[in-house]
Amino acid sequence: MRTSRLEAFSDGVLAIIITIMVLELKPPGGHELSDLVHSTGIGLLTYLLSFAYVGIYWNNHHHMFHLVQRVNGATLWANLALLFCLSLFPLTTAWVDESRFAQTPVVIYGVNMLAAAVAYYVLQMVIIRSQGAESPLRRAVGSDMKGKISPVVYLTGIVSALAIDPGGHVGVGIALACYIAVAIMWIVPDPRIDRIVRDHETSD
Repeated sequence: MRTSRLEAFSDGVLAIIITIMVLELKPPGGHELSDLVHSTGIGLLTYLLSFAYVGIYWNNHHHMFHLVQRVNGATLWANLALLFCLSLFPLTTAWVDESRFAQTPVVIYGVNMLAAAVAYYVLQMVIIRSQGAESPLRRAVGSDMKGKISPVVYLTGIVSALAIDPGGHVGVGIALACYIAVAIMWIVPDPRIDRIVRDHETSD
């Protein structure tokens, strides 16, 4: 089948994920800026990070499917696996917020991000395999260094939260820094994909 239904469904799920996350934010208890900082500040920070991640996945998913004309059953299931991992973001984000960056929620948040990264990589590989040896997506991603580095950084953050200063905040701080670093690394889509997309559309 063509990709239109898959893309429309994915866009809808991602929009719902963002909506659920923003609904989890608690309004300030008072009318001063300090009330916003004390009652909603942490929630805004965790929402911002998770929103950035959902936006990154939507952006890259959108770019990737510009290079796909048809999908098979394996691609549909791989895409559902990615959406499942992303649909857990509201839960893990809210847990981190309500626990005020406790160790276990931060670790589970990292595991959620790692699972989403692996699911995206699997989806990418399934598409490349279905396209054959001359896959335009394979040419676009190249060696995919960012895709290989990201799980390592996630694992570094998870292990840091578990092993470094378990009763304190040092390991948790390192973990959060790792999660933010990956988001920064992915915030700009790979320009090679844009170039291959333009070449692919021109050839069509």
